[in-house]
Amino acid sequence: MKTHTPGERIAELRETYSTSREDLAERSGIPVELIAKIEDEGHIPDLAPLIKIARTLGVRLGTLLDDHGELGPIITRAGEAASSPRFVTGLPEGGKTPETAQKGRHGLNFKALAADKSGRHMEPFIVDIEPDAVQDKSAHEGEEFIHILSGNLLLEYGTASYTLNTGDSVYYDSIVPHRVLPADAKTVRILAVIYTPV
Repeated sequence: MKTHTPGERIAELRETYSTSREDLAERSGIPVELIAKIEDEGHIPDLAPLIKIARTLGVRLGTLLDDHGELGPIITRAGEAASSPRFVTGLPEGGKTPETAQKGRHGLNFKALAADKSGRHMEPFIVDIEPDAVQDKSAHEGEEFIHILSGNLLLEYGTASYTLNTGDSVYYDSIVPHRVLPADAKTVRILAVIYTPV
């Protein structure tokens, strides 16, 4: 079954709803240039813009990421998530493209754990955060749960900073500006579960 990029899904939904890029930009607060980059170039922004676009279009975040409509339980076997990167954000400074970033495993590499689940309200990912990843703080509706699988994580949350080590976990409201980075010069692997209200 063919999968679609977030940009392709956004374009399809806009066409279905007869919504122009300019209308989507105005209603979502996302610059029309960024929407064009997502649709035309396959650019993957941080999750916050995708969440705003999804809410504006009246769909769940999962609809933009990957939805195949399975109603039963979704089982991801050991090793499956790590072998199938879903998308990369937070590319290093210096301009690696999404294509080379996927091959080189740079930035924040998201591996979806329940991409085929229909009607899901949570988005579980295994995320590898490379030491040279670059990302801005983001804020969006919803909640996030993170469990550190390996490495040391720096969570910047509002004006506070927290260091979490292997085995630690954190649950927070996503509306507060936040970002996650390696606490040292090593890759961090986390389980991240993101919930966004419809």
